[in-house]
Amino acid sequence: MERLRFIGKRLIYLVIMLIGVATLVFILTKLIPGDPVTANLSQRALSDPEIVAAYKLRYGLDKPLITQYLYYMRNLLQLDLGTSIRTGNGVLAELGRCFPATIELALWSIVIASVLGIFFGIISAIKRNSVIDQIVRAISVTGVSVPSFWLALLVLFFFYYKLHLMPGPGRLGTGFAPPVTVTGLYVIDALLEGDLPKTVDAIRHLILPSCVLAAFTMGLITRTTRSNLLDVMSTDYIRTARAKGLSRSRLIVRHALGNALIPVLTVIGLGLGNLLGGMVLVETIFNWPGVGQFAYQSVMSADFPAIIGVALLIALNYMVINTVVDILYGVIDPRVRYG
Repeated sequence: MERLRFIGKRLIYLVIMLIGVATLVFILTKLIPGDPVTANLSQRALSDPEIVAAYKLRYGLDKPLITQYLYYMRNLLQLDLGTSIRTGNGVLAELGRCFPATIELALWSIVIASVLGIFFGIISAIKRNSVIDQIVRAISVTGVSVPSFWLALLVLFFFYYKLHLMPGPGRLGTGFAPPVTVTGLYVIDALLEGDLPKTVDAIRHLILPSCVLAAFTMGLITRTTRSNLLDVMSTDYIRTARAKGLSRSRLIVRHALGNALIPVLTVIGLGLGNLLGGMVLVETIFNWPGVGQFAYQSVMSADFPAIIGVALLIALNYMVINTVVDILYGVIDPRVRYG
């Protein structure tokens, strides 16, 4: 009952925060330099006042800001994010088209980051101040420090252009047609088709961008796991368990790791929220048709409805993930109580 009450409160807060974010994003988009009319009409069309007036009328750009805001909030409550100025399609439909690509890339990235980060963190804590510890710490610092867009260019240059070990940008090679959409995730959809070569090709196209995006989060997870595991290992109950003759592996897995993973779970949640928001430059470099690339194209064309839709999607991702992480705290550590 206590958990259900907590979830209900968080859902109410989520709606309130989403309305606040929608209002803030609407205001900020109006402050962005650039005119959607100039960005989307040709010079010949701009010279015709009737075409300009019709364009403004179609997208509501001829109305006062307060009227635009009220109309937008009304439509938002009806799950209508408006029409993309750039494509002419509904923003919700556009996000539904590109979000599965981002989900697939984000899930692969967060799994790689979590597995390697926790593993490296444990090894670094066990081998504290050793050569292995120094190497792992150097890897984690490098992952956090190197800009993702530069790393993306680097791996494409070496593994695709020079060594020809990995495929280039895109979700599939030119010899494959996209699988029939069931989930929107190419690996799963190709498996459902029973097309093994297409599945393997989709996985190969995922490796480079997912590893690039995983590098930053992996570095954070490694450092957080190491730091918290060292703190837990120095507590009295761990020293008592060690004195009773428990092996190091059993001591870490059964007694220390659970307490050390709570802050790590927060880092994983924030990392997943960041990835689901779409990494604009990395998706653009890898020609990955996800939310990041859609956001980049929307900004370049001053597509305000699409920009607001992307911002709301990113905010919703973070809110949902934070709520799930808060609930998982109680699963990992029974001492956590919901307030």
